[in-house]
Amino acid sequence: MRLDKYLKVSRLVKRRTVANELCDAKHVSVGGKVARASYEVKVGDVIEIQMGQNCIRAEVLQVSEYATKENAGNMYRLLS
Repeated sequence: MRLDKYLKVSRLVKRRTVANELCDAKHVSVGGKVARASYEVKVGDVIEIQMGQNCIRAEVLQVSEYATKENAGNMYRLLS
């Protein structure tokens, strides 16, 4: 699954366009490297999102095309 779509489906970011803009601005990294929106997310990846003063670190636990609001939190584990 593409990184921008994963961020939206997992509800780490509200909208896919916002996720895309964050990737274009180089505010998203996977495994310590800046990632593009087209990066293929895999289980075990560590995603870092820099939004202003906030930095979110999350480990990917599950990749699925759809998730309900209740199940979205099961797709990742916050590290920070």
